[in-house]
Order: sequence, then structure tokens, then C-alpha cells
Amino acid sequence: MTLEEIHSQETVTESTNRMQSARKALNELLLSAQRQSCLTAGVYESAKVMNIDPDNVTFCVLAADEEDEGDIALQIHFTLIQAFCCENDIDIVRVNNIQKLAEIIGANEDSGEPQDLHCILITNPNENSCKDPALEKLSLFCEESRNVNDWVPTITLPE
Repeated sequence: MTLEEIHSQETVTESTNRMQSARKALNELLLSAQRQSCLTAGVYESAKVMNIDPDNVTFCVLAADEEDEGDIALQIHFTLIQAFCCENDIDIVRVNNIQKLAEIIGANEDSGEPQDLHCILITNPNENSCKDPALEKLSLFCEESRNVNDWVPTITLPE
């Protein structure tokens, strides 16, 4: 085995561990934010929150399935939200599985209608609250991704 092959295997293992850690932290953050009523779901609802009080937004999740990739209007909304988040120093990630996201936050349990989960914002309940450890892990994940020019990292949710 060559040195390059060993380094390549280490990089793949490190990347897998990093993704699993980010996935777990995202799950914890979403559940915690929902319990504290600090979660805003929906593209339009999120845009309203960002417009009214951008300093209160701490994290943004954009979600799209494969069939959503062809939705030009949704992609324009994503581009605008991403630009806003970058301009206001809000960490942002993309996820690939809206159904799994709905299961995590129990979106379909409140009513029979599916909820718009293409954009989810996590807001700060109050200025003096302690940082959530899951939020800190995700912020570090985003920072590490930006260091390798991945400005909106994707977290792959299991099927």
C-alpha cells in the first residue's frame, strides 16, 4: 500500500466521521429548537423572520429532494436566502431528504397537511442564553467547510 492510498483512506474515514457528527448535531439542534419554540419552517415564513430580525437568526437549513432541483423558483429563493445568510454571518447547511427532516421535527403530526420544510431557521430564544452544544458543533462544521471553499455544505440524511 502506498502513502497516497493510506492518506486517501484516512481522509475518507475522517470525512465520514465528520458527516456523522454533523448529522447527529443537526438532529439534536432541530429537536432542541423545536422544544424551545425557536424553529421557523417555510421559505416565506423564514424570509419574514430574516427581514424583521436577522440578528436573532442563528442557523439556517435549506432542504431539497432530487425532484426539487429542477424547481427554478425554489432555487432562486435558495440563492437569495444563502446570500442573506452570508451577508449576516448566519451559518447555513443544505440537506437532501425532506421526508427525513419531517420525521425529525414531526412536521406532519400537527395537521394533516404537509409543511413547507424547504427552509428552516433556528432563532435565539434570548440574548443571554447559553450556546447549544449542537449549534457549536454545526458552526464548526460550517467553518471547516468554508475553509475548503464549500460555502453551503450538504449534510446527507439517511433514507
